[in-house]
Amino acid sequence: MTKNQIINLVSTKAHLTKKAAREAVETLIVEIIKVMKKGDKVVLSGFGTFKVVKVKDKPVLIPGTNEKRIVKGHRAPRFVPGKPLKKEIR
Repeated sequence: MTKNQIINLVSTKAHLTKKAAREAVETLIVEIIKVMKKGDKVVLSGFGTFKVVKVKDKPVLIPGTNEKRIVKGHRAPRFVPGKPLKKEIR
């Protein structure tokens, strides 16, 4: 499902104009990103948790040349599905 399909679905289900639905969906996404940039987590009850994790430095082997390099540590986004979502998918 694409972002546009989600906007169309929200527009239909919530009886909103497409412009209002687009604004609602984009605002949700922007706000989730803002919170995650700060390093905080976003918990959507019954759906899951968006969080930021720190990835440590790690050595990697470059294929073909067998050269060893170190990938620097960084922050990475993660999503952990909630129990109700897991149950629905199974």
